[in-house]
Amino acid sequence: MLRQGTFTLLDPEPADYPADFLFTKDLKWIVRMQKTGSGESTLYLYRLGPQGFVPATKTPLGDLAWAYFKSRPEWRKVKKDPEYHISANLLKGTEENYRWLGVDWPENRYLVIGLSGDADIKTRKPMQTGVVNGWRCRYDLQTGKFDVPPLFSNDNARAVVPQ
Repeated sequence: MLRQGTFTLLDPEPADYPADFLFTKDLKWIVRMQKTGSGESTLYLYRLGPQGFVPATKTPLGDLAWAYFKSRPEWRKVKKDPEYHISANLLKGTEENYRWLGVDWPENRYLVIGLSGDADIKTRKPMQTGVVNGWRCRYDLQTGKFDVPPLFSNDNARAVVPQ
């Protein structure tokens, strides 16, 4: 990233796939939406520091969102299979603070993340099936915590395919 005539390398390891970047409206945060494999992607979060943008979390934000999901009761309903293809994606709307959802959240405070996962089912005829389809959570940029607002409850209930 270019800042005041200098470049900041966001990640010392080059990625194998292209990425998209989203700045918060106040330009203090960057979310890198990174494809990681065939049908897989994750999110990385960076915050503006005195020397430019630095990682805001030690672990990719997408991995943290999945860990949060796995700590919730909905996870017990998901078919457990070792061959997952998972994605974490940022929902559109940061520039207007997700007003399209009918909320009045403070500016530059939250990120809404959607999770999707497919499992390779090993049967006589192997197949892939979606087991998590657009489960949503919210990440608070001020506190660094995840939550699930009641607004997401109905959609999240339909997003998890029972075992």
